[in-house]
Amino acid sequence: MNKLNYLALQERLARFYSRLMKNRAWVILVILAVGIKWVAFYPEWIERNYSRGLFPVLAALQRFLLGWIPFSVGDLFYGLLLLLIIFKTTGLFRDLYRKRVNRSYLVQGAQQIVFSFLFIYVFFNLFWGLNYSRAGIGYQLQLKADSSSVEEINTLTIALLAKADSNRSLLPQQDKWSALRKRSLFAQAMLPYRVTGLPYSFLSHSSSSVKPSLYSYVGNYLGFQGYYNPFSGEAQVNTTIPPMLQPFVALHELAHQVGYAKESEANFVGYLAGKNHPDPLFRYSVYLELFRYAQSELYRLDTTRAMAVYKSIPVPIKNDLRIIRDFYNSYQTPVERIIMTGYEYFLQANDQPKGMRSYHEVVGWVIALTRKEGMQGL
Repeated sequence: MNKLNYLALQERLARFYSRLMKNRAWVILVILAVGIKWVAFYPEWIERNYSRGLFPVLAALQRFLLGWIPFSVGDLFYGLLLLLIIFKTTGLFRDLYRKRVNRSYLVQGAQQIVFSFLFIYVFFNLFWGLNYSRAGIGYQLQLKADSSSVEEINTLTIALLAKADSNRSLLPQQDKWSALRKRSLFAQAMLPYRVTGLPYSFLSHSSSSVKPSLYSYVGNYLGFQGYYNPFSGEAQVNTTIPPMLQPFVALHELAHQVGYAKESEANFVGYLAGKNHPDPLFRYSVYLELFRYAQSELYRLDTTRAMAVYKSIPVPIKNDLRIIRDFYNSYQTPVERIIMTGYEYFLQANDQPKGMRSYHEVVGWVIALTRKEGMQGL
């Protein structure tokens, strides 16, 4: 390289560096994004320093600031974000129609989009998303959810059905569901997470922020039961789904709030929190949902055994399962399939390669627990 070329290159690098310094936000976001990808390779470090260190502090601050507000601030944020996207998209089409779009316009627009995604990615991970890469519940309880045999799944399915039946029999008549109110639902769901000194005391936290979703009815068409907002620290529950599902969904979303990001682990933590709940309605919801997952896995592996279990389901539980099935069948739309496909890719991108089937991996966790503690601990 001759001297002129070297000087020219040096001048270009100087100009590039100068531009970077004028846009320090870009530099900071890029460094943070690279750092996030790097630390994701060290689950135990994240477990110690983020999931049990920084994250509980950030989550407690979020709940302190927003938990007392009776409605979901995060849902309002999502609504405003959607309006902004619609506004920007409408503006783009308007400018295309008026022929105002040129190279500079496109470059500036692309920069805004990239910056927005980078900003969301960084803050999503700093406020919660790094929990996807933590060592997790298996590390804490010294469990390994490896492959389960058909015999183990069949035994578990039968045992879960028996547990669901015994707790279902403790409930009053069907009008018990009418007593399930949002406020009492959320207060009851929080009970096991407030208790300390139990085998799973690492789940405990003193304050919650669980609220009804403002988009519950829309959510029925989009296919969601609940969700956690990492930017506001709020757990939202779709309170229009069948009532026998709502207690477990609330426990699941609170598990996300505690810091268990993977869906299989949130299901498992919800089970651990709810299996000894003082209210049989919660215990029934937990065992019913776990039975549904186990039955589905059994049906996938051995249809004959699954059908034999299905024939043994007591009538009250069969009626509840029919209510659930009819409810979701009535809301099926092509939009739901599109949303679920996008969600499938989201799960796979966040260390859950099985996508939607990640929820069913809770069966492996429960079997791992029974191997360690015996079926009597179910």
